[in-house]
Amino acid sequence: MDNASIDMSIACGFAWSHAELCRESNDYIMESVARYPERLIGLAVIKPEDGRDSIDELERCLRGGLRGLGELRPHPTTIDIAFDNIWTPIVKTLAEHRSVCLFHASEPVGHAYPGKEVITPEVLYPFIARHPKLRVLLAHWGGGMPFYGLMPEVKKVLSNTWFDSAASSYLYDATIYRQVADLMGEDRILFGSDYPLMPQSRALAEIRRLSLKTTAEAAILGGNAAGLFGL
Repeated sequence: MDNASIDMSIACGFAWSHAELCRESNDYIMESVARYPERLIGLAVIKPEDGRDSIDELERCLRGGLRGLGELRPHPTTIDIAFDNIWTPIVKTLAEHRSVCLFHASEPVGHAYPGKEVITPEVLYPFIARHPKLRVLLAHWGGGMPFYGLMPEVKKVLSNTWFDSAASSYLYDATIYRQVADLMGEDRILFGSDYPLMPQSRALAEIRRLSLKTTAEAAILGGNAAGLFGL
């Protein structure tokens, strides 16, 4: 962060399949945030299928200074309506704390790569529609979700959804910043690098080469995140 002149970063967990690994990861992130409170915002990870135990862990993490959940990678079947009895208390807890839920998202078409999964727009959209009060952040441009913003009813459903640019240059032409700003609003884009997959400096350079309006660049490079995370 110092080398790239990054003031603050969002430190995400990983979608572990075992509760003990989630807890270990959460402890590490909470310790890191406590050590660098002016530099790091932390997100927790849970295994939603664990029911009450997952709620207890989420509440522990929110009390410990974390600002939400992420990066979650649920299997499509586990965010189907049949699992809303599991998700409803999670969403309620996050909404009460005005916290964020960050989901991994992948494109339904295009080249294959490690990490490209089945959490695509058609999987995420019904979940978002059923939970309009949840503040959702979709990684990797939401797997192309913003392009459906041309449909008025979709744009309305996504009114509480943001998109990050993590790993953008591996996935999209750089003009995606302007395209998504036009479709969804420049206030809905959060700068992401996907470090350590990609150097933060490389991701920053890509944005700055676009010569965006000063206000748009400032929003993307920090203003939007400050608002979303209540800084």
